[in-house]
Amino acid sequence: MNIKALTAEFIGTLMLVASIIMVALFGYANEGSVGVGLSVGITVMALAYALGPISGGHFNPAVTLGLVAGGRFDADKSVGYIIAQCLGAVAAAGLVYVIAQGAPKPLDLGNFASNAYGTAATYSIQSVFLIEAALTAFFLLVIMGVTSKGAAPGFAPIAIGLTLGAIHMMAIPVSNCSVNPARSLATSLFGGQLAIQQVWMFWVAPIAGAVLGGTIGRWLYAD
Repeated sequence: MNIKALTAEFIGTLMLVASIIMVALFGYANEGSVGVGLSVGITVMALAYALGPISGGHFNPAVTLGLVAGGRFDADKSVGYIIAQCLGAVAAAGLVYVIAQGAPKPLDLGNFASNAYGTAATYSIQSVFLIEAALTAFFLLVIMGVTSKGAAPGFAPIAIGLTLGAIHMMAIPVSNCSVNPARSLATSLFGGQLAIQQVWMFWVAPIAGAVLGGTIGRWLYAD
């Protein structure tokens, strides 16, 4: 077990999830989904450059499993990665929760930026499943492509960051955007009973999409 790689996944997931929920809770009224998209895109770009050489820069259980399906990552390492990612995400949510307690005026944390379906602010279960699965599959195809042998070297983090930012702008109005089971788990722990009841969707749909995207990418980018 590579402790440095697991530590990198923990730190990277912590920073990525914090970048999402901090803007969602503290700045969404002014910055909206574009602000969240820019925050997550820039953060994952920086993290991929900084920590990618250590762990590969997954920061997402769906990415890890999608890369296993794509033949780019060893399955026997995936459990450790996923545990580190979930711990990092929960640490991020806890950090943001503590920070929120120090606001000059009480903040309405609401559902704590959790993901959901079938509510007044989100789409139906069918729509949420489709967008989460489809966009995660798209994300894995991009990752597989920009890290393939024929890709331009050095530009993968830029493409990955821009893609994840765009995905958030597209999916926030539908599902509050997950495409990352660790992120959904973390916010559901602070988001109330409904968030916990619905978090299964935001494991199943992104992982299904990631496995599909990784499998297609394995065929597309095969030598």
